[in-house]
Amino acid sequence: MNNNNTYLLKISLLCSDFAVINAAYFIAYLVTSFFCTLNQAFLIPTILFFNVSWLTSSFITYLYHYKTMRTLENILRCTIQTCLIHVIFITAFIVFFYSNHGRYKILFTNYLFTIFFVAISRIYLTYITEFIAKRSNLNRRIAIFGHNEVGIQLANYFIDNTSLYSFQGFLDVNHTSTTRSEGTQGVLGTLNECVEYAVDNNINEIYSTILPEQNTEIEALIESAEKNCVRVKFITPSSTFTSNFYQLEYFDNIPIMSHRPEPLHNLKNRLKKRIFDVIFSLLAIIFVLWWLIPIIGILIKINSKGPVFFKQLRSGRDNEPFWCFKFRSMTVNKLSNELQATKNDARITSIGRVLRKTSLDEFPQFFNVLIGNMSIVGPRPHMLKHTTEYSKLVDKFMLRQFMKPGITGWAQVSGFRGETTDTIMMEKRIEHDIWYMENWSLMLDIKIIFMTIINIFKGEPAAY
Repeated sequence: MNNNNTYLLKISLLCSDFAVINAAYFIAYLVTSFFCTLNQAFLIPTILFFNVSWLTSSFITYLYHYKTMRTLENILRCTIQTCLIHVIFITAFIVFFYSNHGRYKILFTNYLFTIFFVAISRIYLTYITEFIAKRSNLNRRIAIFGHNEVGIQLANYFIDNTSLYSFQGFLDVNHTSTTRSEGTQGVLGTLNECVEYAVDNNINEIYSTILPEQNTEIEALIESAEKNCVRVKFITPSSTFTSNFYQLEYFDNIPIMSHRPEPLHNLKNRLKKRIFDVIFSLLAIIFVLWWLIPIIGILIKINSKGPVFFKQLRSGRDNEPFWCFKFRSMTVNKLSNELQATKNDARITSIGRVLRKTSLDEFPQFFNVLIGNMSIVGPRPHMLKHTTEYSKLVDKFMLRQFMKPGITGWAQVSGFRGETTDTIMMEKRIEHDIWYMENWSLMLDIKIIFMTIINIFKGEPAAY
């Protein structure tokens, strides 16, 4: 099981277990209260102790440890051990702090419900994980390059984990290897057809059993795949993995090496970033936008005819288009989806110049963040036309599409904001976007936000 799957299972278990034990306690309390009088003063301290003792018990048994998550047998064994230790904690608590006969009844009733609910949660554990995986868009379409013994082993892993992966088949150097193995697919295409097949069939990731040093054409495959937002990863013996620059993870006992580090490809990091985005955008909407929208809306309406908000299709993560929201800063015109704003642009209204200079025109994008198609920090989203144009002119341009676009970004606070007058300017912006992708951390996001605020007050020459 790889890191993303393990983390997903850990979170699912932790949340479901605390829901289960609290539900069991309250039901037991209500049921027991029908038959005997219980001291209500102990309700809050008891439920607090109930939760703390479960957490302590699970810590002792390593229930939520990554090693435990590897097999269902480990989870079941540690669950039983946790329940037994929890019984001891709760029994001691009730004996010392309860004085009436109801203590035995509530103990018996509580564990009757607890054992029942925990058993049900373990039975449906697979279904819970599958549901969260689908909701989190974790079901990745996979192809394997290299129809050999290692590739077949990895293919069987993907087939055994269909809730998280959708294995499409093999690609190989040529079509000579077409033997179908049990549970796997035959060869669907050659090296030259690899990326074309991936694009036509919406393949998200290609796992190569052939390393670049084993076939010189693999480098060309990587370059072509990245231009089309397809990730390439390598199956490699762990002994050959010597660089700290690359990411290494395991699918069961199969070592997988990513061509470049992507911290946000890890589910745990994506969850951190998403929680931060939701909290930050909610605060901005609740404390700023509720009064800012009416004021700016009135000024825009007074200044020129047209809607208050401007929406435009832009390139999002994995090059999926989305509607990006802004305050309208230009007169309504037919060139808005084709032509960037330039210095002294006649289309920009007088109030629009103020909005763009202060970046207030970007504030409606907090709704994009809340919806989930943008982040607070990330590469700035381009118009679809510009994505198509620059992907042909700038090397590694499409790598930035591996991330959600942001309201602000590392390139913008580093001086590469606004109109791109030449290809060199765009190349610098892409270099900064890729650096951000490979070095992401939550503290880096916070740093970029502070730098953005400072730049707004200082004023930016390129903001027009």
